[in-house]
Amino acid sequence: MKRLSLSLVLFMLFPFFAKAGEGMWIPMLLQYNEKEMQEMGMRITAEDIYSINHSSLKDAIVLFGGGCTGEIVSDYGLLLTNHHCGYDYIQRHSSVEHDYLTNGFWAMNRGEELPCPGLSVIFLREMRDVTDQVLADITIDMPEDERQAKVDEHIKAIIADVEKETNYKVSIKPYFLGNEYYLLLNEVYTDVRLVGCPPSNIGKFGGDTDNWVWPRHTGDFSIFRVYADKDGHPAVYSEDNVPYKPAKHLDISLKGAEEGDFAFVFGYPARTNEYLPSVAVDQEANLIDPITVDLRGKVLDIYNKYQEQDPKVRIQYASKHASIGNGWKKWMGVTEGINHFHGVEKKEAYEHEFFDWAMQSRSRYMYVNLMKDFKKNYEELEPYELAYTYMAEAGMRIEIVNFAGRFVKLSEVTKDTPQDEIDMMITNLKASAEKFYKDYYEPIDREVAAMLLSEYLKAQPADFRPAFLNDIKDVNDYVGKMFDKSMFTDQAKVNTLLDNFKVNNAKKLANDPALLVYQSLIGFYREKVYDHIKALTEDNARLQRIYMKGQMEMQPEKRFSPDANFTLRVTYGKVEGFRPKDGMKYNHFTTLEGIMQKENPDIYDYVVEPRLKQLYNTKDYGRYADKDGTMHVAFTASVHTTGGNSGSPILNADGQLLGLNFDRCWEGTMSDLIYDPDICRNISVDIRYVLFIIDKFAGAGHLINEMTIVE
Repeated sequence: MKRLSLSLVLFMLFPFFAKAGEGMWIPMLLQYNEKEMQEMGMRITAEDIYSINHSSLKDAIVLFGGGCTGEIVSDYGLLLTNHHCGYDYIQRHSSVEHDYLTNGFWAMNRGEELPCPGLSVIFLREMRDVTDQVLADITIDMPEDERQAKVDEHIKAIIADVEKETNYKVSIKPYFLGNEYYLLLNEVYTDVRLVGCPPSNIGKFGGDTDNWVWPRHTGDFSIFRVYADKDGHPAVYSEDNVPYKPAKHLDISLKGAEEGDFAFVFGYPARTNEYLPSVAVDQEANLIDPITVDLRGKVLDIYNKYQEQDPKVRIQYASKHASIGNGWKKWMGVTEGINHFHGVEKKEAYEHEFFDWAMQSRSRYMYVNLMKDFKKNYEELEPYELAYTYMAEAGMRIEIVNFAGRFVKLSEVTKDTPQDEIDMMITNLKASAEKFYKDYYEPIDREVAAMLLSEYLKAQPADFRPAFLNDIKDVNDYVGKMFDKSMFTDQAKVNTLLDNFKVNNAKKLANDPALLVYQSLIGFYREKVYDHIKALTEDNARLQRIYMKGQMEMQPEKRFSPDANFTLRVTYGKVEGFRPKDGMKYNHFTTLEGIMQKENPDIYDYVVEPRLKQLYNTKDYGRYADKDGTMHVAFTASVHTTGGNSGSPILNADGQLLGLNFDRCWEGTMSDLIYDPDICRNISVDIRYVLFIIDKFAGAGHLINEMTIVE
């Protein structure tokens, strides 16, 4: 008889104990949540959300670009995601002459849609529970390296068997920290084209100041289209490709999101660690994150100074700024939230309960020393985590050093290296160089390098930093010489080297100052850091897997959901505001009036587009206005989300699109580690505001005509 997975057993025996709003649920198991979801107001079934027997909502959801979620909203492959998810591709198409970041972009016919090389979307076609096969012959007392070797062997064999019967991409992912495994059949489309995006003063309104903060007034959306060959199959870019026809596209509701309404998010959450022990949470929130925040904040200050002075530099560094800034502000919120919520202390109290439970039976001996082992490992890990953090944030953040690292293999070629290998390296490096120098500004990199290396020297002891740092007498002098002597500051020199490369050039390349710094950083990491982090992380993974199993045994009445791992999940809750602090109450929605209240023509993030102001003044909202006559912009709900959920659809009780999830509230950013249903809120742009911008602001009503609108 087939063994039922532990999660299925718990779902069937105890189906009603999870807190509404908490948990990232596996769609193929959603039937065990269906009753609760319907009691909360849902009017569709689990089969309507996920099915392999007929079209379902899952067929409209994609993993967008490997880091976000998107949704198909027409029978012609039209796709919505966040503006910040499409930002990198919008930036790549932008220049001073065609500044799509500042001015927006709208393709008025399909011939104007812009190809996005390197962008892909992934559709999940099917999930299968393969836990029994993966964990066959695995025992609890098996040495970890032997266990992992067997797991890897089983996974490889299962994938090989399944690949014989399908053209889909096959992968197997661990769930519940390696206690269960599920196989995923995915279909990957690589011809994805930019269709439209609002100006940044709409798509990024509020900028870093408003990021992670409620109330929000950001029209965070962009539009793409998926293309396929004439038979609907994935195909590389071709003018002969046709718009992808999905098995399902999302209907769009104009009814809006009312307080107390049931809502759910369907997407690809990236990473949560809800089951970490207290010592790990404390280390991340109160040691590593504050260092990263401090270093990134100093980098952003330098970026800001130069970006404000030069429109070209503003465009060049827009995507880099957004990438660095997003984590910078989030991690500030994580630390504040964990400490305000007393998260470490609450986890410690829970661990005491776990220890007492483990001591009550000889059969639980494997759990007794878990917390002691965790504490020992994390104390030993701490200096190596610090060393890695400074290497990554203060060393590799220097752009020419990071870029130089791509030339390591070329610097190591000899007369015995096959010429075809050298030719392939050069071809790849030429493409890499073209992309790098398009968005590189040396004065920024020089100033960032001097600042970061100074911080590195101050913070890390001599035996925990790369050798080149210990030879520095004067940071500014060292940085000046490195930049003056390195060829990597000059695109022409790099191109000349690549165009005329001979094997005898390898030695000179290897001695480039920027490449030497890269090699010193990597050498330090490999020799003094990597092995320790690897061994301790692997042992922590073993302890974590056992701890997860123990928690499930201790609390059979609790419904557990697996941590996010960039696979498709459903999360659900209610549309609602919140009270983050004493005497403070937030409504669940914002309006266009709030944009006008924030307007400040002297601050780029708060400039209001003249056309938007005109529409506001005339109250020309068309059918997209709320029943109260206002133009709603964003709303909050108590739905558990994280990174990767950006661009995810938030859907109503009938499975119709209400908006696009794009953020969380500042007070709840710690939800990756600890979820508090009272203050954790996801933030979505109202789909009516999205349609209003497309139709009334941009005049791209032809896109609205593709969609299925429910009045």
